[in-house]
Amino acid sequence: MTNKVTIKMLQQKKDLKEKITMLTAYDYQTAKLIDQTGIDIILVGDSLGMVVLGYEDTLGVTIEDMIHHSKAVTRGIKRAMVVTDLPFMAYKIANISQTVQNAGRIIKESGVTAVKMEGGQEIVEEVKATINAGIPVMGHLGLTPQSVNQFGGFKVQCKEESAAKKLVEDAFALEEAGVFALVLECIPAKLAKEVTEKISIPTIGIGAGKDCDGQVLVTQDMLGILSDFTPRFVRRYADLDNQIKQALKKYKEEVQNGNFPSLDESFI
Repeated sequence: MTNKVTIKMLQQKKDLKEKITMLTAYDYQTAKLIDQTGIDIILVGDSLGMVVLGYEDTLGVTIEDMIHHSKAVTRGIKRAMVVTDLPFMAYKIANISQTVQNAGRIIKESGVTAVKMEGGQEIVEEVKATINAGIPVMGHLGLTPQSVNQFGGFKVQCKEESAAKKLVEDAFALEEAGVFALVLECIPAKLAKEVTEKISIPTIGIGAGKDCDGQVLVTQDMLGILSDFTPRFVRRYADLDNQIKQALKKYKEEVQNGNFPSLDESFI
């Protein structure tokens, strides 16, 4: 039986300088395909708001959405660790016990291993309380999509020295609070390298250069399924958008001209 990926295994990868791989999934079949390739972590990201539900950003995603999609993902995996985003307004609220309850619902109802929370020193107490309740937490710094309105859009963060210094301080604070890994999104590669070298837990980059301990991409981006916009940091490993459209058009034509179904595809 294939061993499930654990937090200890991820830490060992950092210590041995072996890269960690991570991709998003929001459904059973995609999760199954990713798991079969040996990817270490599957993220059920609140990016499902844009990728699956057609929202302009992640802010409209609910806990129920995250649980629903996380259930589908966990049914498809045997090896990968599954991490689910704690969505907007499920934390960073006055009642820390509510944060823990929200995280607990995701873990208990969907069977994922951990939750991911965006933010630095301002969420440390929530992170600690969640971990103390037995729920592993992955951190997320840099471009944090749930704060897109504050940032004024999706753009590179921490170019200024003061912002870079704060990110390093936030990384230390999250490490001390007990997060097992840290996503660094859309920050200068030099800064990501500095953080990766200074903290003992694994860093996973997205638009943060090659020196992070691992990398994550939205699966639909790297497969070329989302054609409206491709971020600079995405490398397309396929062009499924055009391939799918061509297949759909051919199906339509063959139905219309009577070539489908053939005799071999019919019952007698």
